[in-house]
Amino acid sequence: MLARIFKPAQNVMQQGRGATRDWILEYIPDEPRVIEPLMGWTSSTDTKRQIRLSFATKDEAVAYAKENGIAFRLEEPPASKIRPKSYAENFKYGRPDSWTH
Repeated sequence: MLARIFKPAQNVMQQGRGATRDWILEYIPDEPRVIEPLMGWTSSTDTKRQIRLSFATKDEAVAYAKENGIAFRLEEPPASKIRPKSYAENFKYGRPDSWTH
């Protein structure tokens, strides 16, 4: 079973980066979920789908996968550019488009 090692993305609803510091190792499901006909619930016989391990660094996650013989796929996080802005930039002279409500 293949696992993926990744760093989770920042929550789009908040500015904080609290949940994005750790690297996560989780298994990629082998089989799709099945809809139970009577109640409509989804189920799966794949129990490794529930495992989600977190590591402080990428090297720790890779070392754990190699020690336990887990095939893995490493997904590097995209580099994000943080451009500092201020509220005054909305009203500055020479703005390319007009400011409206």
